[in-house]
Amino acid sequence: MMKLSKSGLSAALLAALTWLPLHAHAGLFDDDEARKALLDLRAKVEAMRTELQARIDTKSDKTSTLDLVSQNEQLMQQINQLRGQIEVLANDVANAQKRQKDFYVDLDTRLRKLEPREVTIDGKTAQVDPGEQRGYDQAMQLFKTGDYKAAGSALQEFVQRYPGSSYAANAQYWLGNSYYAQRDCKAAIAAQLVVLKNYADSPKAPDAMLNIASCQTELKDKAAKKTLQDLIKQYPDTPAAATAKERLGGK
Repeated sequence: MMKLSKSGLSAALLAALTWLPLHAHAGLFDDDEARKALLDLRAKVEAMRTELQARIDTKSDKTSTLDLVSQNEQLMQQINQLRGQIEVLANDVANAQKRQKDFYVDLDTRLRKLEPREVTIDGKTAQVDPGEQRGYDQAMQLFKTGDYKAAGSALQEFVQRYPGSSYAANAQYWLGNSYYAQRDCKAAIAAQLVVLKNYADSPKAPDAMLNIASCQTELKDKAAKKTLQDLIKQYPDTPAAATAKERLGGK
């Protein structure tokens, strides 16, 4: 076994122990449990250094001194292992934080999609839920493509599901038009009468009354003339009233 002088051994150990705390400190992360473990190990190393120095100062035998050196090396190995564990923990924490951030971003995006939107309907501002908006738009898209039967079903479902919607009057009016487009005048009249009954103040009300008069004319119902007269009386300054006057003037 290689012999070491007291002064040489002391210098070597002091150099190693001085480097050890500094190097361990450089590897610290934010994990509290890992930090505590490192601090405990550093305390043990410091205690052993003090004991070693005391034995050297009192001329302890070389065998005991070499045992302390061996123990110190073991502690260094444990600290290196702990540093590896801290790196793993730090990586896990970073990944968990990223997943949490992504979750909150996704949650915020989903909540925003559920928030009511401000829209303008017939010149009036209203708050409409996204699902409500989507249902109305889909129904109207069917009407615009000429699929009047499917549009009628979608509009009927809409007014039943959203009776208090700002789109309800429009949906009911276009429901009547979908029946009229299918040449079902009786159903069209019934649908437009709902507009007049439930949404008399809606801009669609005079148009609904004009649509009723058109259906009555096709059914050869003499009530068509009175409907046009009532339209002019109730909604005198509307485009529908102007059309009603033209129709009455032509008779």
